[in-house]
Amino acid sequence: MNRIAVLADVHGVLPALEAVLAEADVAGAEVIVLAGDIASGPLPVETLDLLVGLGERAVWVRGNADRELVAMARGEFRGEAPDDVSPWAAGELRADQVELLDRLPTSVTIGDTLFCHATPRDDEEMVLVDSPISRWADVLSGVPEEVRTIVCGHTHMPFARQVDRRLVVNAGSVGMPYGAPGASWALLTADGVELRRTHFDTAAAAEQLAKQSSHPGIETWMDEYLRSNYSDTDALAAFRPRSEG
Repeated sequence: MNRIAVLADVHGVLPALEAVLAEADVAGAEVIVLAGDIASGPLPVETLDLLVGLGERAVWVRGNADRELVAMARGEFRGEAPDDVSPWAAGELRADQVELLDRLPTSVTIGDTLFCHATPRDDEEMVLVDSPISRWADVLSGVPEEVRTIVCGHTHMPFARQVDRRLVVNAGSVGMPYGAPGASWALLTADGVELRRTHFDTAAAAEQLAKQSSHPGIETWMDEYLRSNYSDTDALAAFRPRSEG
């Protein structure tokens, strides 16, 4: 593969997804890897339908939020919902979409690159750009030696770092980016990895979501994740206790 676009954590934010798919380097990519947490958000049905339309170019990976949507849709979820939008989104999904999410693999390997959602061994394990090398070594201990690059998402913050001669890449989040505004994604080419950010008209996106989404808390959701975004400092502080293993 000469060109792979990686889109993680779309979270059902259709306007952000549409903006990224319109990027020339995504439109021209041979493969588009969807690195989990695809549908849990304000337009889950429409988001999945658009991605299914990509056909064989799309390589799907299931994230923890996708797994939780399936359990919620089937009445099997136990415990407290992670947010207000997930139970609503689960109720919106068609039966074929629930089956689609349920069938997705937790990781995919293309050449010497492994794609997952959080870590290769767990779909919600938290590891950060500044986690100690000993923590990273433990997390990657089960990855075959021939895998030289690991690409993930989950924390919504893009980064690329070396871990004992391997490259670890976080593609960030298309739908709910932390650290800076704009949908974040990654491009893998023969020349290496590029972390990209797509800026789009958030006012127009808010108008689209308000018209299309029937989520009762859509205005509150947009205030938190579309009209503003969490800083990397805030996100790292919140995630660090969960990243220590």
